[in-house]
Amino acid sequence: MRLYIAGPMTGLPDLNFPAFHAEAKRLRALGHDVINPAEINTDPNADWHDCMRADIAALVTCDAIQLLPGWRQSRGATLEHDIAVRLGMFVFDPHHRITSPCGATPAPTGSHPVPTDPVQTPPTASIA
Repeated sequence: MRLYIAGPMTGLPDLNFPAFHAEAKRLRALGHDVINPAEINTDPNADWHDCMRADIAALVTCDAIQLLPGWRQSRGATLEHDIAVRLGMFVFDPHHRITSPCGATPAPTGSHPVPTDPVQTPPTASIA
């Protein structure tokens, strides 16, 4: 499965890159194809808008999104979450991380349906 990692960066030490790299390493060890925004935008002084444009271009090529702790407080991660939900991707919250090796089908509760009303804000995704 092609996965995108989303979480907070702005204002955190080292832009939270260690958490992104650790999660990417864990998911790759399971055989997943991982898109890590910390590998896309390596310049700590890059403009937020430019980073988000590059990140969103990568996000839309994925099958699922893995959210890191603190994602709800992140302007970028909440935007990425909304895009993933509206595109019908599998959404995994920090408390229900992907543990299946690549090739295994995610549990149905890991998916988030596409809202029928495009104006409606979808509920928070989690796999309980």
